[in-house]
Amino acid sequence: MTETGYVHRLYAGAPDKPILLMLHGTGGDENQFFDFGRRLLPEATILSPRGDVSEHGAARFFRRTGEGVYDMPDLLRATEKMAAYVKAFADEHRASKILGLGFSNGANILANVLIEKGIFDAAVLMHPLIPFQPEAQSTLAGKKVLVTAGQRDPIAPVPMTEALSDHLKSRGADVRVIWHPGGHEIAPLEINAVRDFLGAY
Repeated sequence: MTETGYVHRLYAGAPDKPILLMLHGTGGDENQFFDFGRRLLPEATILSPRGDVSEHGAARFFRRTGEGVYDMPDLLRATEKMAAYVKAFADEHRASKILGLGFSNGANILANVLIEKGIFDAAVLMHPLIPFQPEAQSTLAGKKVLVTAGQRDPIAPVPMTEALSDHLKSRGADVRVIWHPGGHEIAPLEINAVRDFLGAY
């Protein structure tokens, strides 16, 4: 078995099918999106870790010093750890593709792993916030990204969502952005967009 360092739930799918990483938001856990992942891709390996950082009792994947202000050294630590974790499970389960879905804090760590390591073939970023200019400039050609967001989201403002999408596009990723008129909550149209996007795998 892989030594992961994360509490997690795992469904071992068929060999030569994708692995789908499901990453919760702040205060969630490994159960938040696990069943959703199973329904999305019934034959895939589903891997759902719990964030290893506690913020006043709420699980997260990396530390922050305030709302929208990231502890950058800890983000680097978390990015390296998550990349190694996912790669190990993908190898162990002979995954054909590496896919990821994250919401809020989960979307942020997923986005940073994609930006810095490029190991995902496709990623769903639900209400991401990357409040800094990424430095990585390696190509993301061939990577597919779905970004979903709220037009009145106070946590992930529209300009920052657009800046992240533009950065990914400039690196060669195939990016689709879906907006809903609300805030930081997940809307039904996002769920439908995720089903369509991941249904290709």
